[in-house]
Formats: sequence, C-alpha cells, structure tokens
Amino acid sequence: MKASEIAYKPVGFALGAAGGMAAGMAFKQVWRMIGHDDDAPDATDEDRTWQEVLLAAALQGAIFALVKAAVDRGGATAIRRLTGTWPG
Repeated sequence: MKASEIAYKPVGFALGAAGGMAAGMAFKQVWRMIGHDDDAPDATDEDRTWQEVLLAAALQGAIFALVKAAVDRGGATAIRRLTGTWPG
C-alpha cells in the first residue's frame, strides 16, 4: 500500500462524513425550494404519492452522488498536493 493511500484513509473517512452531512442539508434546501414540505417523504409514507416519493428518492440520490464525487476528488487532489502521488 502506497503512502498516499494510507494518508488518504483518515482524510477520506472524515471528508465522507462531512460530505454526507452537507449533502443532507443541500437536499433539504432543494426539496424546500421546489415547493414541497420541510421533510422528504419516506417510501412507506401512506399520505404521499408515488410520484413524490420517487422524485424525492431520485433527487436525493443525485445530490448525494454529486457531493460524494466532489468530496472524493477534492480529497484526492489535496493528498496529491501533500504527498506528490495520487491516492488509489
């Protein structure tokens, strides 16, 4: 295992946790902006329509994937700057 990979493990873990929290907050803001309730529907919420449940799930997945990619890429770039090699 390369030094850059070892150095990236704790950084990646911390960034992943922070990214998850940021993605959750971003999703809540977007969900409110498109005119829905403060809370996104659960799949088993009987009072919500299929369309609303599936829209919330797709939007949440897209936001989490975007944030994860941005956080992972930023973390890898920072490790390369610190160690001179790309992790992974």
